[in-house]
Amino acid sequence: MPDQIDRDRLNADLTLAWLVAGIMLAMLATYLVICHTLGGELQRPLPEAQRVLIRTVLYGIAIVTFPVTNLLRHIQLRLNQTMPGGNPAKNRYLVTVIVSLSLIESIGIFGFLMFILGDSFNTLYIFIGMSALGLFLYRPKPNEYASILDALAQQKREKIGGC
Repeated sequence: MPDQIDRDRLNADLTLAWLVAGIMLAMLATYLVICHTLGGELQRPLPEAQRVLIRTVLYGIAIVTFPVTNLLRHIQLRLNQTMPGGNPAKNRYLVTVIVSLSLIESIGIFGFLMFILGDSFNTLYIFIGMSALGLFLYRPKPNEYASILDALAQQKREKIGGC
């Protein structure tokens, strides 16, 4: 029974983080709907050579964004577990989720931008797909949040025991 209560508490604490993830996913879907409904009216084509250069740079940025986001998330999780202060674990983890999902959401924006600059739906789908994959990879995870709670509880026990 206590295990179920803990699981319910974790899920309740992560509600806002899941809401953020849902909004990010809805934004990706919105980009697709906008491009499909407004299509040609929205596009302002650049010459092919310029588009290829911009697309290549954005693909490079998108590819680098994944490991950078992973590293940043890892650092933030460790800081969430070790930094002293009265900031609740829920707020600490929410900031971590928002930062990592925002970085990944930018990849979807690259696809929207390239569509506006005259690229095809194929480029839009690739960037949106990469962003959706990133949203899945960096979604709120109860075990990460639980590890923050455990580390903070351990610090509190050590502080009380050390006094």
